[in-house]
Amino acid sequence: MGYITHVTGEFAIEPPLTWNEIKASPFTSPSCHDRNVRLHRATNHEYDLVLRVEEESVDTDDGEMVRRTASALVMPHIDEYRARGLVEQVQKVIDLFPGHTFTGRLECEGEENTDLWRVVVRDGRAVKVEPRIVWPDEDGGQ
Repeated sequence: MGYITHVTGEFAIEPPLTWNEIKASPFTSPSCHDRNVRLHRATNHEYDLVLRVEEESVDTDDGEMVRRTASALVMPHIDEYRARGLVEQVQKVIDLFPGHTFTGRLECEGEENTDLWRVVVRDGRAVKVEPRIVWPDEDGGQ
């Protein structure tokens, strides 16, 4: 057992990553591939984040083609997530895919009621942001 952090949210990726960019990525979940694609490990113990891969069927002269792209970086549901290295993992994805913009945030809430923070991307860097507590003015203001 250890300290658990609940993580929600995602980072949108623009332009979406192409299959060629993501097919060997350690951030691609095996569940996003059909049975014929075996390019990824069955489980990923190094990274917790995954790229959300979307499939689109496209008609071509040779028949139907499946186009896979990744449009978001997400945190899959993990029952007892520890959030160690989360900021570093986001930065690793940013570094792996230059030329793409990551927008959005991951909201993190620990077991203690004062443990709130976010992971955001500022100027191409993943940053941990903690809230500031502001007391109202002593003279009756808000």
